[in-house]
Amino acid sequence: MAPTNNFGIALRGWRERLSPLAGGLESAADRRIPGLRREELARLAGVSVDYVVRLEQGRARNPSAQVVTALARALRLDTSERDHLFRCANLAPPSGGAIPMHVPPGVHRLVQQLGDAPVGVYAADWTLVSWNRMWTAAIGDPRTYDWDRGNLVAGMFRSSGGHRVDSIAAWPVRSWAGDEAEEESLVADLRVTAAAYPDDARLTLLVDRLLHTSPRFARLWSNGSAGLHAGDRKTIEHPVVGDLTLDLDVLMVPGSDLRIVVYTAVAGTDDAENLDALRAACYR
Repeated sequence: MAPTNNFGIALRGWRERLSPLAGGLESAADRRIPGLRREELARLAGVSVDYVVRLEQGRARNPSAQVVTALARALRLDTSERDHLFRCANLAPPSGGAIPMHVPPGVHRLVQQLGDAPVGVYAADWTLVSWNRMWTAAIGDPRTYDWDRGNLVAGMFRSSGGHRVDSIAAWPVRSWAGDEAEEESLVADLRVTAAAYPDDARLTLLVDRLLHTSPRFARLWSNGSAGLHAGDRKTIEHPVVGDLTLDLDVLMVPGSDLRIVVYTAVAGTDDAENLDALRAACYR
């Protein structure tokens, strides 16, 4: 069975969606379709009409990155659509510029509406950019964290005689997987971000500084591991309710590379009761 012609399906759909006026062409009254003709797309993208036909029909399946870029520009695709077109061509999407730090209004609302749980929002380089009241109640006020520029990785690898410092938050927070596994997972995630944003000056400086100041980071960075940090289980040494064991889940925000980190307790446990107590004090 022949593979699905995902590239051709997307190309034709977006071609027929774009009006001639939106594409910078004059509209004619006798058009049979509302979108662009193949010859019009070919002219806008600087390729042959025959090539557009072969792409749409699946007889050509390996366009170059230059051709995909030209087609995406001609079709006025947004970033997520452009990236989809690249993936349909079995190509890596173009790298971004600076890592987005903006938190969209919808994400802000979500963080506040998830008020029963500690929720924080991180940029792709693990800079904490937003949090709710329960985050402060459970893990302390992030403004008191000893993190350079609010970056978790910078805080985790700040040097203390070559070893990890006792706490990376307002009070000790321990990973059940162990310090080494947690650090390796976050460095692997940061490597994915570094590949996606090679021109981000802030991230470049962070990695360069840690390579020179943290042997632990340098060793993990050199092993080449890459992958998203999906979650963990943590024990928080809370100064009010005592040890608090919570599951940590990382949710991705499409189109922005933001990470929403949510802490939850297993229902019916002492940890759930202690989290309820913190919530009651937080919203009193």
